[in-house]
Amino acid sequence: MKLVMLGTTGYHPNDLRDTACYMLPEVGVVLDAGTGMQRLRRHLATDELDIFLSHAHLDHVVGLTFLLGALYDKSMRRVTVHGEAEKLAAVREHLFHPTLFPVAPEFEMRPLTGPVTIAGGGKVTYFPVEHPGGGVGYRIDWPERSLAYVTDTTAGPDARYVEQIRGVDLLLHECNFSDDVPSDFVQKTGHSQTTPVATLARAAGVKRLVLTHLDSAINEVDPVGLATAQRIFPNTELADDGKTIEF
Repeated sequence: MKLVMLGTTGYHPNDLRDTACYMLPEVGVVLDAGTGMQRLRRHLATDELDIFLSHAHLDHVVGLTFLLGALYDKSMRRVTVHGEAEKLAAVREHLFHPTLFPVAPEFEMRPLTGPVTIAGGGKVTYFPVEHPGGGVGYRIDWPERSLAYVTDTTAGPDARYVEQIRGVDLLLHECNFSDDVPSDFVQKTGHSQTTPVATLARAAGVKRLVLTHLDSAINEVDPVGLATAQRIFPNTELADDGKTIEF
């Protein structure tokens, strides 16, 4: 299974990265819809698309407006945006308000009410995470592999979602700040920093960790200290826009 990283930062794009968006082209799944959605069109490989939103902050949803161009002249049988009901309602009412975006792309919004079946025999489950405004993390299980996506929350080995991600083959987890950022600010903004994310991965017994939603204020390839994470959880790597990994 291939995971393509379309956008790997948060808050706002910078010279190296767009905001959160990740794609599994073979099964037509997209995780979050930040500005990285600008790259979606070139990776489309199916005529059905399932987009799963972690929450409704602009850096994770603004790319839904890009679908108008990304899907132009594509013969799509179905495009579905999944998320918490109140988040979808906010997106519909505000992001696609006629005075802001009067020509809406064609897709349906489907509130999360339980597990979602996806192509390839996969099952998507979700769980709450703590973040201002609230949000969810996702776990996807196929018969022979698994992935968890957790963003916009404060990590740690005692995080309440440890059991939901236990043992996954690939954990895609936000790491917005390095250890140098004061922890009170990290907590205030509802994000994570390097050492707590690595200790979480170790505590959950995951096989591979990819650090993403990296600090947009720092225009560097490694804004969060990869070596620090690798000392705790050796099988750690950084997300980069355009990078494809197999798991």
